[in-house]
Amino acid sequence: MVTLAALMVAVSCSVVDFFEKRSEPVDVAGDLPHGMIVLGEQLEDPYSVENITAALQSLYPTRARTDVRPTDLYVRFRLYEEQDFDILEEAGVMLLDHPLDYRIVREGDYYHDPEIPEDEITWQYAVVPSDFSFPGEIYYEELDKCFISEHEPSTRSDGIDWAAVEREAYRLTGNPVCESAVRAASYDATSPKGRIAIVDRQLSDEATGVKGVKVVANSFVKFGVAYTDENGYYQMEKKFTSDVRYRIVFKNRKGFSLGMNLLLVPASSSTLGKSSPEGVSITVTENSERKLFCRCVVNNAVRDYYDNCTSGTITMSTPPSNLTVWLFQKMGSSSAIMLQQGVFIDGSKLGEYLGVFAPLVKMFLPDITIGLEGKNDYSSIYASALHECAHASHFVQAGQKYWEKYINFVLTSYLTSGGMTYGVGTEKNHGYCEVGEMWAYYVQSILYRERYGSSDKMFGTQFWFSPQILMYLDDRGIDRYKIFPALSSDITDKDMLKQKLISMYPQSRSIITKAFLRYL
Repeated sequence: MVTLAALMVAVSCSVVDFFEKRSEPVDVAGDLPHGMIVLGEQLEDPYSVENITAALQSLYPTRARTDVRPTDLYVRFRLYEEQDFDILEEAGVMLLDHPLDYRIVREGDYYHDPEIPEDEITWQYAVVPSDFSFPGEIYYEELDKCFISEHEPSTRSDGIDWAAVEREAYRLTGNPVCESAVRAASYDATSPKGRIAIVDRQLSDEATGVKGVKVVANSFVKFGVAYTDENGYYQMEKKFTSDVRYRIVFKNRKGFSLGMNLLLVPASSSTLGKSSPEGVSITVTENSERKLFCRCVVNNAVRDYYDNCTSGTITMSTPPSNLTVWLFQKMGSSSAIMLQQGVFIDGSKLGEYLGVFAPLVKMFLPDITIGLEGKNDYSSIYASALHECAHASHFVQAGQKYWEKYINFVLTSYLTSGGMTYGVGTEKNHGYCEVGEMWAYYVQSILYRERYGSSDKMFGTQFWFSPQILMYLDDRGIDRYKIFPALSSDITDKDMLKQKLISMYPQSRSIITKAFLRYL
């Protein structure tokens, strides 16, 4: 039985200075394990209503409030399909796959409860407002009632030092406070800030920002969240008095997410370990942990592609806002199968290829898959991601029915031509592949050139559909923003594309004709 990996092969296409520098960025290469989290013993949560009340009475014995009521609930959800994630995400719930009140013996990127079957979604833990309206169709369990002072408006003017109360709650429960608090006679809670950066050795030795990723910090049930800006800087509003655990969640501010981390969650995360409440900064390189490096590169590639879809007042369609991208370390090929967007692949062929992965794909449908085998530098990963993003834009323009014919053509070609993914250019419906691959390889090439200054770099020239045609037009002023409107659902082969371009730009008829004749 051929697995999902075979299916993916078959359908493949292949300074800011206002931030204070608190410390030099650290390279996380090899410093942290990125497998499954190993939990130790359960800890006493300092933010429980009981423990905050005890801390308040300890510091303010003569004026202690008696109305410390829960601001939040610590809960866990049992989810069974991706729609459950969507419902909770739309309600503003942030989910973690491991309990928040256990000691972490070994850091990692994910956790799976041993009592939950491996092919099912593990318990998802969250902190929600005390008046949260729980969706009736999703099972949950309440684990504790909590008090987080920032979530109670009356604490802003009640004369109580809630940072001190928080530290006292840590002391009473046997949990360490921040080392800075121990050293300092006076200590204020701190908002984490820092920078997530990456080095593209093929471009420069200078680090650039990892754009638009979510940085999450937590100490027990208290969370801070911020997105990185264009230069990789972030700053959280929430303040902490204890060391906190940091992670990058690859759900980009633009809406797309990176998944498939050998666990059933919509967006992968990479741990940055426990650090000061002042924040953590990292610089990722090719020598850093492999998955973290690949995720950061793909994130920036997709983000750059979104930005490249607009040039002044001229635009082309961006990929769908909820685009899902899966990364596979053991595959060499990539694809834009757009399953999340409703594309249907022939059931018999799909069943043949899915094998044991069928439940996984049914639960979490990828739009783009990036095969990372053999891609060890920034530029090769970046180029593959650009190619698939170009397909995703074409999908938006041409529509679902068009894409189904394209994907099923590629799958059929693989089955009937000895593994030649694109066929030979004479099969039924080959024109869908012809137009789609011309466009994707051309966009991949032009954006690669714009980033790296490689004026002679051209991808896909070995194939029968000749993406050189579109590069020839680009060199003569008919660029991607002018070509893209021609990729409508009725353009199903190269000749139709030529006629559409001539009808759109009659003044360039001779150039267009020459381009298509040049690469027969």
